[in-house]
Amino acid sequence: MAENEQCAQTTDDPDEPSVSRPDPAAGPPPHRSTARSLLRLWPYARPARWQLAGAVAAALVASVSVLGVPIVLRRIVDGPIAHRELAGLWAPAGVLLLLGLVEAGLFGVRRVIVARPLARVETAMRGDLYARLQRLPVSFHDRWSSGQLLSRATSDMFTMRLFLAFPLVFLIVNTMVFLTGTVLMFTLSWQLALITLVPAVPLMVLTRYFESRYAAAARLAQDQNGDLATVVEESILGIRILKAFGRHRAMAEDFTGHSRRLRTTELRKADLLANLWAVIVGLPELALGCALAVGAVQVAHDDLSAGTLVAFLSTALALRWPVESLGWLLAYANEAATATDRYFEVMDEPVPAEHPSGLAPAADRGIRFTGVRFRYPDAPADTPDLLAGVDLHVRQGETLALVGATGSGKTTLTALLPRLYETTGGSITLDGRDVRDIPREQLRRLVSVAFEEPTLFSASVRDNVLMGAPGAGSGQLAGALATAQASFVDRLPDGADTQVGEQGLSLSGGQRQRLALARAVVGDPAFLVLDDPLSALDVHTEALVERALREVLAGTTALVVAHRPSTVLLADRVALLADGRIIAVGTHQELLKSSPAYRELMSGAAASGLEAPEPAAPESAAPALDASELEGSARR
Repeated sequence: MAENEQCAQTTDDPDEPSVSRPDPAAGPPPHRSTARSLLRLWPYARPARWQLAGAVAAALVASVSVLGVPIVLRRIVDGPIAHRELAGLWAPAGVLLLLGLVEAGLFGVRRVIVARPLARVETAMRGDLYARLQRLPVSFHDRWSSGQLLSRATSDMFTMRLFLAFPLVFLIVNTMVFLTGTVLMFTLSWQLALITLVPAVPLMVLTRYFESRYAAAARLAQDQNGDLATVVEESILGIRILKAFGRHRAMAEDFTGHSRRLRTTELRKADLLANLWAVIVGLPELALGCALAVGAVQVAHDDLSAGTLVAFLSTALALRWPVESLGWLLAYANEAATATDRYFEVMDEPVPAEHPSGLAPAADRGIRFTGVRFRYPDAPADTPDLLAGVDLHVRQGETLALVGATGSGKTTLTALLPRLYETTGGSITLDGRDVRDIPREQLRRLVSVAFEEPTLFSASVRDNVLMGAPGAGSGQLAGALATAQASFVDRLPDGADTQVGEQGLSLSGGQRQRLALARAVVGDPAFLVLDDPLSALDVHTEALVERALREVLAGTTALVVAHRPSTVLLADRVALLADGRIIAVGTHQELLKSSPAYRELMSGAAASGLEAPEPAAPESAAPALDASELEGSARR
């Protein structure tokens, strides 16, 4: 049984404190029923039920036809061979050939029947999983590693589809064939049948013992595979950091450690399956040897015909595959059950429902925070609320700068506005309407966000920017790029249609940040949230962006997280956040006169050189890929 592992997760923003959260991959649930887990696949498999039934029927007829071979052999031995009538062999030989062709043809039909519908089942399940991941709150993604989610959408999905296509069919077919063959053996000789079935009881006990141990090992292996995928993903995304600090060997050691743990678990699974297989094969073979000895004695005393003995032994040998495959089929059923559990661990996560506040709309306009409290869902019980009663009003058409020390909760407060997180207490209103009363889709059209850490996708510049307003035209795109001073786009190999590559790493940090800013303003949002969006820009480019941004801010209601005094000067008013509350609100000059905490914060920022007024070289001269390098990167 896999032990619970604890992993430290941190928020994406250095502004927030790290919180230790439990790893969701904590092993199989206690007393898990394999059958109950697999039954959860039925709603997805139901559209393919007739094809599955056809596959079972085809495989069953093919497998049962093999049991006709012993009957034909009995007639051959007791007939043409016993009476030395070689001419009588042609008809039975033709029957044997026909049975072989029927078996081969039906097994081929089985594969054709289930291939396409089960591919659709897998596609539907993967689509539902992806849709669920998109709807789950950010707090869920804070707790789960991307590798664990990736393994559920890939390897686990393949395991479930393969189970429906093969092990499920043959668990049914082999059971029916075994029962049919057992009846046939009793018909041929009940004494020999009893001898052959002696191992049945110990085999059932052994398989039950095996199932519980293999289930734990299978779950552990799948979780370790997810952890390994996380290490690979982090290594690839962070390859520049690893190389820059010479930590690639340390990461390789970490990867090797995860690989060895996975190998150990897989070898443990192999040992369990090998031991089971040895017993499953050995006991029936021993029983069959005893039955052969007893049958030979009966034939010698004329109590049994030679043809009947041959038919009995042929039937017993035909049942070897249903018996020997039992271990493998049970092992795969356990792996499929574990994959199903892992899949539904995500699907069972509740999606936050809309909870109308029932409050009458307020008379004021703009953004209002009233008694807002927040703590992370997985924070320790003795941890105080990060936000402990925030009261703040951003007037309509006003730009308000939010400042505070690192870890004070500025980024968290801005994340509550578009409901990336849900408040623990209090309320947030937009133009007098509680955000909980606004459907999320509509809310996120009203509120546009630019984060300090810009995220770009493997798509063109155009697609990345217009993600903020899918229906926007080329004119709005050009206007947004102009506001963000993103003239570098014109110098890219294909202009706005240039592919920026994964995470946008073919661009400089300042270029990525300007595209993220353009994405935030392209749709002319009613409410704009900017989380220190200019931190990666040089002073000259920052001044140009601020000048253009003032025009955008004049037509919207904006909340700007500021770390630089220059960014603070974009705002009409400033709010100081400390100890989970707003402790001062006013203009920049007013707070410099009235708030010692604000003066200390600003003096620290100024001392760090962030307010230096002298112009710097344009960022286009900063390290960034030139057109030829970017074109080569895009082609790669």
